[in-house]
Amino acid sequence: MESKPPVKLNRRQFLLASAATGGGIIASNFVSQSRVFGQAPAIITSEKMRPTIPYGVACGDISGNSAIIWSKSDRPSRMIVEYSTSESFRRVRRLIGPVALKDSDFTARLSLDTLPQGEQIFYRVIFQNLADKKISSAPVTGTFRTPSRYRQDIFFAWGGDTAGQGWGINPEFGGMKIYETMRKMKPDFFIHSGDNIYADGPIPSQVTLDDGTIWNNLTTAEKSKVAETLDEFRGNYIYNLMDENIRRFNAEVPILSQWDDHEVTNNWYPGEILPINDTRYQEKDVSVLAARGRQAFLEYMPIRFNGDPKDTTRIYRSFNYGPLLDIFMLDERTYRGKNTPNRQTVQSEDTEFLGSKQIRWLKKQLQQSKAKWKVIASDMPLGLVVRDGSTDFEAWANGDGPALGRELELADLLRFIKRNHIKNVVWLTADVHYAAAHYYDPAKAVFTDFKPFWEFVAGPLNAGTFGPNTLDNTFGPQVKFLSIPPGMKANRPPSEGLQFFGTVKINSYTTVMTVELHNLKGETLYSIDLPPEK
Repeated sequence: MESKPPVKLNRRQFLLASAATGGGIIASNFVSQSRVFGQAPAIITSEKMRPTIPYGVACGDISGNSAIIWSKSDRPSRMIVEYSTSESFRRVRRLIGPVALKDSDFTARLSLDTLPQGEQIFYRVIFQNLADKKISSAPVTGTFRTPSRYRQDIFFAWGGDTAGQGWGINPEFGGMKIYETMRKMKPDFFIHSGDNIYADGPIPSQVTLDDGTIWNNLTTAEKSKVAETLDEFRGNYIYNLMDENIRRFNAEVPILSQWDDHEVTNNWYPGEILPINDTRYQEKDVSVLAARGRQAFLEYMPIRFNGDPKDTTRIYRSFNYGPLLDIFMLDERTYRGKNTPNRQTVQSEDTEFLGSKQIRWLKKQLQQSKAKWKVIASDMPLGLVVRDGSTDFEAWANGDGPALGRELELADLLRFIKRNHIKNVVWLTADVHYAAAHYYDPAKAVFTDFKPFWEFVAGPLNAGTFGPNTLDNTFGPQVKFLSIPPGMKANRPPSEGLQFFGTVKINSYTTVMTVELHNLKGETLYSIDLPPEK
């Protein structure tokens, strides 16, 4: 009897099938601990009263002369940040920060403003006992470089999808090794393109691989079920911070973070009610889950709260990195309509993806940008078909043909970029758990009123590998590179090496942008030079 070929599942189908079947570490000082600190340590009267910093430090939302410093204490305490342009902390500046309390899960952040531009900044975080100011934690250090106001070479990395499909921290494998690979490349900053966590993806203690060997995960109570309570969402971020590769990376590489679906639950949209037969969840109202997931995301990411004074929880925002680069971080969850067959012929609330307010913001930002290159960080790809079940669609694309449904919003944006002569726009994304380079060509498209552009996909960082997804011909995308072998079985483990991230270099002299896609070892799989438009 002839055997049947294995059924190929993409990542979304795998997650839906899995759902149907029910399927303190002390952080080290990453800048040498032998440094002579600029201030004598506080007198410690009792070690039990001394706060600790169990999950290290992080820097994020770096732009111009400012950056956010994040950390977490183990108890109520006040955050203090000291920083200097000297690694030995000469001429140190000391800032008294906010109080870390239980209502923020003892996380805290402080904005460093009026920083010298084009300089390496060394910082250390201390938490001070609220009852006795003489009692403080040991300092934990980090470093980052501020962008220059003048032309300078820029080098950054991006990727997405961390701790998905049950592939967690395996000490025998070396933990989440791709973060160490990226750290060693010394990027100026890192764009996390979403799925920072998998709140809907429990981490089992063991997974049996195809060859019969065992993948052993560290696990916790919060990662042993889907996240529903605020503490369970927080526990997903804490789990990732248990990995020493991530803590070391966070201390040396500024992070620009956006979210996608797994920060809440697979394929979610506002107003969704989970099926009654989804026994994993007691809480069926996704809006309730999303509010808790958003709070945990904002607490644990080094993100600036005040992107919009009228909306302190806003996730979409932009960053300037000198005269050569502006970065626009999108939010493709908060303002979308429900997932549908996505074939509407007229724009409406049901076809919104970014939403009218965010679209207006993005158009204005693109039009006002004076930077040579404009990078749009989109947590979902533009032309790849991403399904939600058998009839609905999760992303922009809905299959071949004219622009319909959510594609109408994208068509309007691409038309705006063309008609306003906005140059050098590149899209970076993740989500589909493989790496690819796509060139969008109006000469090969059904909708043609746009300028040619590139989209680059990277991931996963520590999750199952899937793909490839089908390309939708509406905007004429062509595959220029694909990182996975043909006929690959779905959900490949990190141990097979099919984990991917991308890097971007902008040459300060030629202003050429070089985009590369790398594997787990950091080997370059694909590289292309993009000259700026004349």
